[in-house]
This record gives sequence, structure tokens and C-alpha cells, in this order.
Amino acid sequence: MRTSIKSRVAKAAAALSLAVIAGYAVPAMADETAPPSDFKISGSAAVTSQYRFRGISQSNNQPAVQGAITVAHSSGFYVSTWGSSATASPAVNIGGTEIDVYGGFTHGIADSGVTFDVGVYGYLYPGAPGLNYYEVYGSLTKALGPINAKAGVNFAPKQKNLDIYTTHTNTYVYGELSGSIPNTPFTIHTHLGHTGGAFDYTKQYLDYTAGISTTWKNLTFDVSAVGTNVSKQDSRDNPFLGVSAGEMHRAAKSVAVISLTATF
Repeated sequence: MRTSIKSRVAKAAAALSLAVIAGYAVPAMADETAPPSDFKISGSAAVTSQYRFRGISQSNNQPAVQGAITVAHSSGFYVSTWGSSATASPAVNIGGTEIDVYGGFTHGIADSGVTFDVGVYGYLYPGAPGLNYYEVYGSLTKALGPINAKAGVNFAPKQKNLDIYTTHTNTYVYGELSGSIPNTPFTIHTHLGHTGGAFDYTKQYLDYTAGISTTWKNLTFDVSAVGTNVSKQDSRDNPFLGVSAGEMHRAAKSVAVISLTATF
């Protein structure tokens, strides 16, 4: 009898010991989570009423599909690729497809609230490889209260595929302002840029964008006014042989661009 009681007590004590050990062990195992990765992969897919690059239609004012994917490291280095369909027009023919590949480094400047971004950007046209070129770029971004401000420059140095132009380099400078409308789901964004050099369109010109967007889950809907200061007279004075003034102006005039983008 006493032996039986002792046996039961010993078993109960052993069970209690195991329970206590398990109680300490389980939280320890739960805390053993994998550290976050230093790499982040993001992407997007979009449909747009037309593809405009620096104010000029690249898709003959027709709809385009676009996509992008980026791999970024916590240090600030990143690489990315972006692509778009592009219907040919008499004024602009980039071969039906554009694929951009670029990479750079972005980081904050001390405690200034300013973020810089520098890198190299390559423009590839599988259907018209003679147009391929690259740019080096840099920009500064800073929040000014509720407004985000950005200024940047893209420079295309002299390279083989720019030899067909009178000016063998191109400089693009731009500024942007954006911000959310308080107590609404909408964001306003603006852009003003200047092209000067090899990619002058009838002349050195300004392009602009002013738009409003809203996001629901991973979908962003945007409506923007996009255009240039290229006039009808500028289009009549265009240096491109065989391209009518009407076609030149059609690709550069102000239009409404509507897009829907999914991010992942």
C-alpha cells in the first residue's frame, strides 16, 4: 500500500516536473523566430489609357500595359526593371516594347530629413535596338509639412546611339510636389520637367503632369492631365522629315491619362 502511494507520488512529481519544464521550454521555442530579411521584393502591374514619357506619347495615344519589379536591400542599394507596351506612331516609334533596367543607392542625409537617390538607368527597345541608351540620375526628396517635394536630374552622356542626333547628350531636370488631401482618401501629385539636348521635341520643351489618385487595398486609381508646351506652330516647324505637323502635335498635346495599378 505504502509502495503504491509512493509510486503514485513519484509519478505525479515527475509529471509536474515535465509540465514545469515544458512551460519554460514552449515560450523559448516560440521566441526563436527567423530574423527579417535584408532584402525586399516588390512589384506592380498597370493598365493605362496611354503611355506618356516626359509628356510625349510613346503609344500613339493608345492604351498600354505596364509592369515593374524591384529588389531592394536594407542598406539602400536596389535594382529594378520596368516594361511597357508601346504602339508605334509616325511621330514616335520605339519598336512596340520598352524595357527599362536600372539600379542605384538611396539613403537619408544625417538628420536633415533629406533623402538622396543616385543610379544608372538603361532604356532598352527590343524592336528598335538602335534607340537603346542610358542615363545617370540623381534626386533629393524632403517632406515639407504635409507636402513631399522632390527635385532631380537625368543626364544622358555621349554614347553611340545618340550619335544620330545633332546634340550628343541630353539633360532632363524636374521638380515634383505631392501630398494627401486631409480627411480624404485622395492624393494630389504634380510634376514639371525640362528636356534639353538630343531628345528635344521640335525644340527644348517643358512637360507637366497634375493628377489625383486614390488607393484601395493594393489598387491605385489615378487620373492625370499630362502635356507639354509644344505648340502647333512648333509642330509645323518640326525637323523630322516625313512626319506631319498634326502627328507631331498629337503626340505632345495635353491629354487626360487614366490608370489602374496593382502593387504586390
